[in-house]
Amino acid sequence: MDVVRADEVLGSHQDVDHLLALGHRRIAHVDGAGCTSRWSDGVATWKRWHRHGPAYHVRIIPGGSGEEEGARAAAGLLEDPPAAVTVFDDLAATGLLDVVRGHGRRVPGDLSVVGYDDSWFSRLGHIDLTTIAQDVTAMAGHAITRAVDRVEAAPTGGRETVAAPRLVVRGTTAVPG
Repeated sequence: MDVVRADEVLGSHQDVDHLLALGHRRIAHVDGAGCTSRWSDGVATWKRWHRHGPAYHVRIIPGGSGEEEGARAAAGLLEDPPAAVTVFDDLAATGLLDVVRGHGRRVPGDLSVVGYDDSWFSRLGHIDLTTIAQDVTAMAGHAITRAVDRVEAAPTGGRETVAAPRLVVRGTTAVPG
């Protein structure tokens, strides 16, 4: 089988590196809670911070891939708020943003938030989410090329194409307030 995917490890390093460059040291990650892609388990998440050394406080919060899961995760964060949070995907990040802002917390300022996917709604002015963008156009092109190759020639085994994601900085991240 051919596979075309984003380099999720690179994407996860980009969000953490961005937050560390801003000066954040207490960072939480809202995971995918059972989703099978993108650092959904705590071990993978811990490894991406571990490379920066022990000077950082990292917390992993069970989440999921929807607004409701992000909102539930936000409730847990409010009890002992970090300075920044990475979220499994943009939809969960919007649920988290809604609850955090509803409790009077400033984003950014009190909390920086980074999502993943660069979903269309992350660009809306009232959301303005910093996120990791997957190169959907390149990935679709690779997938079509692979499908055409399979039709025109006998399959010779599976191939994998990995596309680099990129950080898109918007209004939900800033230096710690």
